[in-house]
This record gives sequence, C-alpha cells and structure tokens, in this order.
Amino acid sequence: MTRLPFEDEHAPLYSVGQVADMLQVQQAFLRRLDEHEVVRPTRSAGGQRRYSRHEIGSLQDAIRLIDEGMTLAAVRRIFELQQQVRDLQAEIARMRAAHGGDTTEES
Repeated sequence: MTRLPFEDEHAPLYSVGQVADMLQVQQAFLRRLDEHEVVRPTRSAGGQRRYSRHEIGSLQDAIRLIDEGMTLAAVRRIFELQQQVRDLQAEIARMRAAHGGDTTEES
C-alpha cells in the first residue's frame, strides 16, 4: 500500500508562509536559516521552498537554540554533530546485526 504524502514526515508539503504562521516567525527568518544552511527545505519545480514535518521539527529546535543564545553557525554545527551521532549509531546497529549482536573484542 502506497503512503500518502501527508503520512510521510519527509514529504515537502508546507510553504514558507504556512510554516512562518505555524511557528510565529517571519518568513525572512526562515529564508535566513536556509541561506545559512541551518535548515534546507526542498525546492518546488518553481523554486519555492517547501518544508516537511521533519524540517518543521528541525526549525523548532533551531528556534529554541537561537533563543538560548546560539548563533546560526553554532546551530548548524550542532545539527551536523547530531547527524554524525545518528550515522554512527546506525553503523553500530548494522555491525551488531552483521555479527549476531556481539561487537565485543576478544581478550
């Protein structure tokens, strides 16, 4: 059975205006986060930014960090490090699965 777009958290369904209204921020702020590569939405065929529910969650995280005093560069770096951790966790899970769950070294 095919998933509908609204069921997919990564489906780019929301415009800049819709997201700005949802998060109570200015559209220019969202464009700035994109320009500084903090949260990069998908572009429609016409070049308009389209956000997924996943990206809206990332925007909420970015807003919280900025409110706590982080710069855009710091937020971008935090997001990069979080992705590295997720990638490493996935690699560990793959290694465990390939080795029958045992990744300990023999002494």
